[in-house]
Amino acid sequence: MAVKENLRPGGRSARVQASVHKAVRELLAEMNRAEVTIPLIAARAGVTPSTIYRRWGDLQELLADVAVERLRPDMQPVDAGSGKADLEAWAEQYAEEMASGPGREMIRDVLAAQAGVNACKCAEYTRQQIVVIAERAKRRGESFPDVDSVMDQVVAPIMYRILFADVPDTTHVRDLVSRVVRASD
Repeated sequence: MAVKENLRPGGRSARVQASVHKAVRELLAEMNRAEVTIPLIAARAGVTPSTIYRRWGDLQELLADVAVERLRPDMQPVDAGSGKADLEAWAEQYAEEMASGPGREMIRDVLAAQAGVNACKCAEYTRQQIVVIAERAKRRGESFPDVDSVMDQVVAPIMYRILFADVPDTTHVRDLVSRVVRASD
């Protein structure tokens, strides 16, 4: 079952979501992920387990929903003076955050969910960050690669390495950025 969309902002639904998300974050901080259950979350959030099952369907969908909220950027990409420098700074931070222990757990939670809705949200958050960098570069009069090229040639290799290989180091990340920027010149 997918997370229900178009719920009223504010109101009971928002309060339930906020309390359930908070309960999940607290429980994950206090205990092993394998010990966290819907009844424990419901008790901590002050709702019934059926409320959680109705809204999220199962534990994995709930964990994915919480992970998506935690993966949402809370600030604009750093303005480092040029499109390439902005993209380098963003990509290095992205790789570091996603490769951290909590980052990897959140990625796994999002990808383990049956519905692809949460993975699409994460991709859109990333895309929005790159759009900000691209628009900033264009305002400066710089050439900058299209967003899809950055997603394919910078973000995808970083994510692949995080999931299936070693953590991408700064040199590798900068090389990915250099290649995609050079190709757009």
